[in-house]
Amino acid sequence: MTRTLLGVVIAAFVVLRVWIWRRRRATGHERVRARWGPFAGDVGLVAGREMRERFRGKVFRVGTLLILAVVAAAIVIPTLNSGKAQPQQVGVVGALSAPLRAIVVASATSAGATVHFVPEPDRAAADRDLRSGRLDLAIVDGRELIVDKPPGPTGTSATAQFVRAVSNDLGVAEAVQAAHLSAAQASALAAARALPLQSLQAATTKGAVHTTSLIGLVLVFVMLSQYNTWILIGVMEEKSSRVIEVLLAAVRPIRLLTGKVVGIGLVAFAQATLIVAFSVALAQGVGSDLLHGTAPVLLASTFAWLVLGYAFYCWVYAAAGSLVERQDQVQSLAFPLSLPIVFGYIMALTAAGSGSASELFKVLAYLPPTAPFAMPVLVGFGTVTWWEFLASAAISIVCTVGMARLATGIYRRAILRTGRRVHLREVFSRAAG
Repeated sequence: MTRTLLGVVIAAFVVLRVWIWRRRRATGHERVRARWGPFAGDVGLVAGREMRERFRGKVFRVGTLLILAVVAAAIVIPTLNSGKAQPQQVGVVGALSAPLRAIVVASATSAGATVHFVPEPDRAAADRDLRSGRLDLAIVDGRELIVDKPPGPTGTSATAQFVRAVSNDLGVAEAVQAAHLSAAQASALAAARALPLQSLQAATTKGAVHTTSLIGLVLVFVMLSQYNTWILIGVMEEKSSRVIEVLLAAVRPIRLLTGKVVGIGLVAFAQATLIVAFSVALAQGVGSDLLHGTAPVLLASTFAWLVLGYAFYCWVYAAAGSLVERQDQVQSLAFPLSLPIVFGYIMALTAAGSGSASELFKVLAYLPPTAPFAMPVLVGFGTVTWWEFLASAAISIVCTVGMARLATGIYRRAILRTGRRVHLREVFSRAAG
């Protein structure tokens, strides 16, 4: 009887201990799930580890500060220079009547400039001042205009716009005088208004769109180059230090690789969000028009393709990192991997600078390696419909899923093979065998 009672007590104690252990384990899983949400479990733990390491690293902090400093300089310096516009120096040789002076002043105002008249004793003195740069324009007897260099019909400088405006306005004044119009007729001609102009499409701020497209291209290029290289080096370091053997003993390869790319991707997205928010806030704070008129659709498109581009390339770089285990091997492998990124970046810069897209560039907008650069530019041009945008995104997502499956297979077969660089043909031949 005593032995039976003792056995029951021991069994009850064991059951109680097992119940308490399972309760604590369930509570721990609930804490992990509450902390990481949809990334609960092994993927969430690996992603959190990657995020902590990147956020605490000096490379991330210093790099972020340098990017913010460059952005601040690009926004603030043009604003400071715009407030230091010097008046246009106009030399006057001979007589210049008050009405003609008023026309010159009005021409400068229309060109966004001011005028300072400089009396010149003769034509030779005016020529010398023009060559030395002390004068921007010389008016001889109210009928002849002289400049040092021709402004050109497409010049965008303040002096070029001012010279063209003065030439046109003084030419109109001379034509009115030659036609012997009365004062009332001349006033009616001067007060004439242009006919109202109607357009089939809404007006766009091409300057802002062009600037934002270039900034978006640079942001996507820097982010993809930097963070994909982090994945490549991170996988290589875990393999060379044999840390991967310990990690794979507790975590499945697909979960380990997914957690790594998700964690680094969240760091990239956080940095990109910080840069964009800082740029917009600083531009509004200093009164810069660098981003004025930027369409929200263009910003959303750039962010979307930054995510899609990272999702595609991160698996490529992760698989490549599992094939090497030394720094020199990484350098020789990183160059061919970056060629599609560099090619897409150069093609997008060329198209954004020219303001038009070729047929080849439109095709590149549907290829996953180059779509992150080509599609935002086409969105800025306004030449892409919503279904074309979604079609390109769908193609990129499907290819990303296929690339993830391929990269996971390569990672699983190559990550534990040390001693030398693993070639792809060996991986595939092993899989076939």
